[in-house]
Amino acid sequence: MSTSTATRSDRIAAKFASVKAEGRPGLVVFVTVGHPYKDAALDVVPRLVEAGADAIELGIPFSDPIGEGPVIQASSFVALQNGVTAQDCLDTAAALRPRIGDTPIILMGYYNPVMSFGLKEFAAACSEATVDGLIIVDLPGSEAESLVSELDPYGVRLIPLLAPTSTDDSIERFVALGGGFVYCTSVVGITGARSEVSERGLDLVDRVRQRTDLPITVGFGISSRQHVLDVGERADAAAVGSMLVRALADGPDEKAADRGASVVSELAGRSL
Repeated sequence: MSTSTATRSDRIAAKFASVKAEGRPGLVVFVTVGHPYKDAALDVVPRLVEAGADAIELGIPFSDPIGEGPVIQASSFVALQNGVTAQDCLDTAAALRPRIGDTPIILMGYYNPVMSFGLKEFAAACSEATVDGLIIVDLPGSEAESLVSELDPYGVRLIPLLAPTSTDDSIERFVALGGGFVYCTSVVGITGARSEVSERGLDLVDRVRQRTDLPITVGFGISSRQHVLDVGERADAAAVGSMLVRALADGPDEKAADRGASVVSELAGRSL
């Protein structure tokens, strides 16, 4: 299945415009493809969207996820044990599209699997799978031009990932090169649920806001509805990963979608 460039580009923009019109913070959710069982995303993701997820990050499992805390590291290990490959992640995105409509799908992972696939081939495969954007955790904006040049003809956006340590110059370069939205990490370090949203992360939002009109999402540490609301005071959306990934694994596989939907509905401030 393929989708026109215009339609693909519009899915992210349209979702953030809709969230803004509703006067609420958006909610971006992360799941590792192949965790807690190989086809879990096909069962879980539609339920997450029904529960209030505005965009989906599909994690590509990797053997050395240096930016991840113990929860997502463990999920990546399980997925690799289940035999999940980058192609499986692309196939999952394609299979989900007719089930979740225009909800944006973002692939999130590390550069090695993308390079191994081949930049040109991966870009074409993302288009075929109706992927809207990529977040590559270990690819700085200063080295991203080759990948962006392959993605651009298909309208697939490389989403800038920035940290509180990002310099103003690096912010300017990456937001000019990337697209879709900007992902700001709230802390320096690895992923994982935390008790409060870092003020340094929110200060980063303000610095990014001065340099781009792209929507801004804040992640790393989001674990409560209050966190989402706090982020929404400064940014356009909050991203949750570890809390959700932990819930998916915390019980029998056949109830994983129920557990995930419960977490997302709580974070989104909705009732199931």
